[in-house]
Amino acid sequence: MPNDPKQDHSLFERPIFEDPEARALSRVGVVDVGSNSVRLVVFDGAARSPAYFYNEKIMCALGAGIAETGRLNPKGRERALSAIARFAQIARTMRVSGLTAVATAAVREASDGQAFCAEVLEQTGVMIHVIDGAEEARLSAQGVLTGWPGAYGLICDIGGASMELAEINDGQVGRRVTSPLGPLKLRDVKGGKKGRRAFINDTLDQLYNQMGNQRNRLFLVGGSWRAIARIDMERQNYPLKVLHEYRMTATSVRETAKYIQSQDPDELRARCGISSSRMDLVPLAIEVLKGVLRRFKPHDIAISSYGIREGVLYEQMPERIRQRDPLIEACRFMEAKDARIPGFGKALYRFIQPLFNAAKPEQHRLIKAACLLHDVSWRAHPDYRAETVFDSTTRANLGGLKHSERVFLGLSLLHRYRNKAEGTRFEELARLLSDKQRHQAEVIGKSMRFGAMLWQSDSENMGSLKYYPKKAELHLRLPTSTGALYGEVAESRFNALCNTLGAAPTVKVRD
Repeated sequence: MPNDPKQDHSLFERPIFEDPEARALSRVGVVDVGSNSVRLVVFDGAARSPAYFYNEKIMCALGAGIAETGRLNPKGRERALSAIARFAQIARTMRVSGLTAVATAAVREASDGQAFCAEVLEQTGVMIHVIDGAEEARLSAQGVLTGWPGAYGLICDIGGASMELAEINDGQVGRRVTSPLGPLKLRDVKGGKKGRRAFINDTLDQLYNQMGNQRNRLFLVGGSWRAIARIDMERQNYPLKVLHEYRMTATSVRETAKYIQSQDPDELRARCGISSSRMDLVPLAIEVLKGVLRRFKPHDIAISSYGIREGVLYEQMPERIRQRDPLIEACRFMEAKDARIPGFGKALYRFIQPLFNAAKPEQHRLIKAACLLHDVSWRAHPDYRAETVFDSTTRANLGGLKHSERVFLGLSLLHRYRNKAEGTRFEELARLLSDKQRHQAEVIGKSMRFGAMLWQSDSENMGSLKYYPKKAELHLRLPTSTGALYGEVAESRFNALCNTLGAAPTVKVRD
């Protein structure tokens, strides 16, 4: 992240997605053979913050019954083999440059796990890498780092047959452990709920002894955690249905556990869009989560949509790509792909930056992102551009964004096309922002709306802004060569910006 907001830093360096090493990562496929599901993800786009070009999941329950039989679930094995054959064919059709397949707890623990891998290789040509618990924890932690560079805290990744913990600090993975606390395993614990609680608590005591005190942020990775988060959103009528970076507290988890018990399971899963096979595991998973919170007492809780699959991609990134900001890289890629004049975002940011001299570095980061995205929705009908860009931004696959920052960025771009937010989708999300944040987003949007009228190849030809907040004045200086661009519409937009700032306008055209 930049320390000096007045400097461009990595934002305006050579686009990383144009680098040959980054191009090699532009179409990477990962098959994740888990204890509960088998999934194919194909990444595409900006190397540091790729889009999900393809994403398909089959619920196979390979690990169901493994505690009793010691073998993979026969029906799950058959479904998994069929799914991987399909995924291999899809990867060939998409010309995926590299397809990496990893298998976790069920396959590594089953007596027929190696035989299953051999059968998959023979029938599909896909080689499965069976990873141990520590490696699974490391890859999951790297997945979290894909979305949160420099993050710190405890990663908790729950699968069907295991749960892994890993600590991260300053972007590095530290201690990591595995445990049998997956919901499919918990089904086989004797003694009912009381027996499960004793087993969970004993196991968590062992994990605590290995991991030590972990009072920072808890990052939750895994489908069962995401299902719990969806239910928590439903219970609270939360307005932004984006799981990545959704925050919970120990209190909200306890309240959601009670809520689940009070609801009809089929009606609840239908409202929340959760599969029946996943919903069956939620009551067991939330017992584990309550135990984790009691034992480790984290400072706060964040849901991560990034996990082992993103960790595999992160593994292939050179360090200099890892250090890039995923938000800015994604926005730069979107600008290069969709804007009418790629590169103008740089000039636009430099032009409006004097309005935000007092802003903090994290705010400048969002302003830069907004400038890069200011023109990517130009193909939408003019009457719907504001709503289109707001919806796409708040729900986009963007890493490194808190929910409030998503809404802030979306509102800034909404005001790029529309003076007022009333009557838009923003109203239902307004509670995620303070009045001050809403006003700043409006200033950003209206400054971009005006600056877009002065299209030039660089910011110097655009002229300059100088803001005097104490005197409540905004001065615009334009070179003679650009003066003709300051027509009626441009003047109207400049006055609208001044009104929002509460500043008197001054315009000078001279060399």
